[in-house]
Amino acid sequence: MATMAECRSALDTLSDNLATAEGDVRSAAALDRSLSCHIKDLGITFTGRLKEGRIQVLDTIEGPPSEKAEIRLAMNGDDLVAMVNGNLKFAKAWASGRVRLEASLRDLMRLRTLL
Repeated sequence: MATMAECRSALDTLSDNLATAEGDVRSAAALDRSLSCHIKDLGITFTGRLKEGRIQVLDTIEGPPSEKAEIRLAMNGDDLVAMVNGNLKFAKAWASGRVRLEASLRDLMRLRTLL
């Protein structure tokens, strides 16, 4: 099972990857939205913002998110680490129910380039 530190490191790596992306991926990541990533098996949620093509983690809280972020992710820590490392495709994880993504329809349409 991935640790909280490994999950935080994976989010930092994902942020770095988004910041150096080009083309459609870069424009899709250019949203300014509140973000939460609930790590179900650890019982924690990272909260922050997707802003200027980067994920800014602002807080880590126990349990599910207390406020509804504009973009909400939920998954196990191992799945987060595997996706960021390229060992698990988001589409496969989402289709199988291992990852949950919630956002407005408009944001989902923009984010599909990232997925």
